[in-house]
Amino acid sequence: MDRRTLFAAIVLIALGMVMGIVLVSHLGSGNAIGSVLAQSRTRVSQQLGAKQSPIQLSESVRQLNRVFVEVANAVTPAVVGIRVLRERGGREDILEFFGPFRRFFEERRPEDAPPPQRAQGSGVVVTEDGYIVTNNHVVESVKDEDIRVVTHEGKEFRARVIGRDPLTDLALLKVEARELKPAYFGSMDDIQVGEWVVAVGNPFGLRSTVTAGIISAIGRGGLGVIGGDPYAVENFIQTDAAINPGNSGGGLFTLQGALIGINTAIATTTGFYQGYGFAVPIDIVRSVVEDLMEDGKIDRGYIGVQIQPVDDVTAKAIGLDRPQGAIVSSVLKGGAAERAGIKEGDVILEFDGIPVKSPNHLQGLVVTRRAGQTIRLTIWRDGKRMDKNVTLRRRDEDATVERVSDSRDSGEQREEISSVDLGKLGLSIGPLSERLRTQMEVEEGVEVTRVTPYSHAWERGLRRGDVITHVGNVPVRSTSEFRRLLGQRKPGEAVLLRVVSVGPNGEILRRLVSLEIPS
Repeated sequence: MDRRTLFAAIVLIALGMVMGIVLVSHLGSGNAIGSVLAQSRTRVSQQLGAKQSPIQLSESVRQLNRVFVEVANAVTPAVVGIRVLRERGGREDILEFFGPFRRFFEERRPEDAPPPQRAQGSGVVVTEDGYIVTNNHVVESVKDEDIRVVTHEGKEFRARVIGRDPLTDLALLKVEARELKPAYFGSMDDIQVGEWVVAVGNPFGLRSTVTAGIISAIGRGGLGVIGGDPYAVENFIQTDAAINPGNSGGGLFTLQGALIGINTAIATTTGFYQGYGFAVPIDIVRSVVEDLMEDGKIDRGYIGVQIQPVDDVTAKAIGLDRPQGAIVSSVLKGGAAERAGIKEGDVILEFDGIPVKSPNHLQGLVVTRRAGQTIRLTIWRDGKRMDKNVTLRRRDEDATVERVSDSRDSGEQREEISSVDLGKLGLSIGPLSERLRTQMEVEEGVEVTRVTPYSHAWERGLRRGDVITHVGNVPVRSTSEFRRLLGQRKPGEAVLLRVVSVGPNGEILRRLVSLEIPS
């Protein structure tokens, strides 16, 4: 190596050493490159998040989570979506209010869209070969060609209506399909308030949506959801599982995957979920589906009575030790009850040995029986229990509910005096006017001329224009007789009145009102 080459190598080595010293000094003083490299080394080694979850689930909780996952996977294939095209001219808005209760069938109606209306609900598969149960209000006034069923997997079928039952708000559809997955039918005997349930449906068109909650109550009735007909059956399961428009006809299931109800209505002031939903119980669903599958018709039996709840005052008035059963407020003329000797004022305590909890509970029991079947009613009359065998009959649409009792001899003289003020009751009565006698179709009684708002009489349901025909089982012929009959009762005792009223649609209503005699 010559001297020039050696000198060049020494210079290059020295220059490299100088640059190395400068670079190291800059890295140590926070140079940008050194900072980037340092951060890169830090990110590689830094722990993201905590090292472990703050709570370790017990095995029992893990098992409960797995149960919800398993039941969702198991029951979702049994629930289908239902799409319909509805012509205007029938019910304009299926999301119609029933007081604070609303059935939840979703309609999609752009403001500028002409009829027909597109709507969506849900249904539950009940047989492998394509029978599907849903709500009547989902398919009422809809042509078969305008109904589509969409399965969990997205397959679409045309459907036809096999039959409908407006009194329970149920309907049965049929699609031409094979190997569908039907739901397993549970029993109302196997469920309890507080039990976990899941609701499956298609809210807002969101297919196969699963929500969870508990059974909040059993035997909810008197909501006016089905509305109109006095024979409408409302004996719902109440749940707090989230239910919204589009859920109509979907299923309510236990954690064992058993179908226990068809979701039908929600308690709401907005039209959307606010905490509580209501489902038709499975025992009623089973009975209706079996009837409709047989011939497309309902062969339901009827006792032929209208009934009311028995509260504490009513129980005291008729000598029961506690509120129980359902009291007969009127009897269908020529019906099964009249033929069996059931009378107005009887309390139905048991239905074929099953204790009756309420009027809607009795309705739920009757709806599972067919016309021609004989059932045993245990009733309370005049302080005694007795049994009556009643052969259920088909409903006669032309029949009217009338009071079945002996009227007084038309030749008897009626005492007419001025109005009587029963101030402690908050009630005034007067002689029965000819107008009300004709309108109410009664022969005798007294007319309620005034009721003080929020008085005892008001709270018990009496209103101006009502006609009181009986005190207990004794016919009332005059105001003085009414006052005398009440005067025979001691303070603190209760008395049962038979009352005739005009209903909201102009119909004549016969009912029972119990009053407690003030001190």
